[in-house]
Amino acid sequence: MNFNIINKEEWHRKEYFDHYFNEIPCTYSMTVKLDITKIKNSDRKLYPTMLYFITKVVNRHSEFRTAIDINGNLGVFDEMLPCYTVFNKESETFSNIWTQYCDSYDEFCKLYEKDIEMFGSVKKMIAKPDIPENNFPVSMIPWTTFDGFNLNLQKGYQYLLPIFTMGKYYEENSRYILPLAIQVHHAVCDGFHVSRFVNELQELVEA
Repeated sequence: MNFNIINKEEWHRKEYFDHYFNEIPCTYSMTVKLDITKIKNSDRKLYPTMLYFITKVVNRHSEFRTAIDINGNLGVFDEMLPCYTVFNKESETFSNIWTQYCDSYDEFCKLYEKDIEMFGSVKKMIAKPDIPENNFPVSMIPWTTFDGFNLNLQKGYQYLLPIFTMGKYYEENSRYILPLAIQVHHAVCDGFHVSRFVNELQELVEA
């Protein structure tokens, strides 16, 4: 993992970062509907497949890898990995598990299955220890669908990485639709960037 510190004085987003981080701190969320029919009509498992596709697009674009590290430096991770929730039926709580990202879909799914086997039954908030700093959160709420979803973080204005939340998929006009909420910080990510992310994610889902 490499963290490349940004020279703000030479950064093309300096004016926007200062405005939305210091002057008018601003985060925002967007909820979209993804057509996941091709995934549902295949033998692929939905959760690891979506984790893989989301991470793949996150790693394409620096605005989704821009963060403030533990030392307070502004910079860009060269690669991100997903830290995702799994549900504990007995306790009705969730646990966080992270999986190392690799560009191969099959290899990523093998790593995911291994992590689920080893840590899926651990009844702790952090089921898999030693979470790397270059992680971003993904949640799944499979019990209900939604048209809008927003997180309210007390220290959210200091958190630059994206947060993804999936809901329950549903059938509409013979297509399967999955709601996805994306929360970002305006200091590093504009509407253009979120829209590009959604379009590229949909392309991967349909490929």
